[in-house]
Amino acid sequence: MQNQIFKGSLLIALFYLLLPAHVNAQEETSVMIRVQSKDAKFIGSSIGGAKIIVKEETTGRVLTEGLTKGSTGETDLIMKAPLERGMQLTDDKTAGFLAVLEIDKPVFVTIEAIAPFQKKQAAVKSSTQLWIIPGKDIIGDGVVLEVPGFVVDILSPQTHERIASEKEIDITANVVMMCGCPVTSGGIWDADKYEVTAIISQEGEKDQDLPLKIGDKPSTFSGKIFFPNGNFNVTVYAFDPATGNTGLDSTNIIIN
Repeated sequence: MQNQIFKGSLLIALFYLLLPAHVNAQEETSVMIRVQSKDAKFIGSSIGGAKIIVKEETTGRVLTEGLTKGSTGETDLIMKAPLERGMQLTDDKTAGFLAVLEIDKPVFVTIEAIAPFQKKQAAVKSSTQLWIIPGKDIIGDGVVLEVPGFVVDILSPQTHERIASEKEIDITANVVMMCGCPVTSGGIWDADKYEVTAIISQEGEKDQDLPLKIGDKPSTFSGKIFFPNGNFNVTVYAFDPATGNTGLDSTNIIIN
């Protein structure tokens, strides 16, 4: 009986020894994923990060997901230095999400980024696809997805605020790049070159446009206007004619 058990164990051991070495041998494969604001820097912790989702394209199965974390990167290197082929724009502090996959064969994936994830009125989705090969890490700058736009927040008037009709109203909005970088008069992101306008409408009909101007406080645009009685929608948009970046926020107020 013991001899039979020994022979059985030996056969099992031989079976596994004869298996090809690659069968079910999953390899840990790392892919660095970063998200960059168009005409600006990387989206990281300071604005809540970008949501990253890595899916197997053929099945839709989510392989991993998370948020980019880290700094927006080195301003002079990203925005001012002449770009040369092979030049790395990031370091170990620059925002990114390290996707670590356990795979035993090449996988064709879709990588999605939703950014900036915490700013729902501004968040946009960017995606790309590529093959991930077992054991072949993609690091350094890694896979970089670009998101266009501005983050626009209406600061005043407040949502559903009731305002006296004879009162002059301040319309104020905060406008930053998608990475959170501030815009200033004459700065790297030059507020004087952006068009920031409030669209005033009532019952779905456009009433008038009010250009907003940059003030002393970075990223803060404002203008003044009188309203008649009624319910109004205030939409503020930002537009950069040089890059095509756009952003928008909207609120409703009551004048009586």
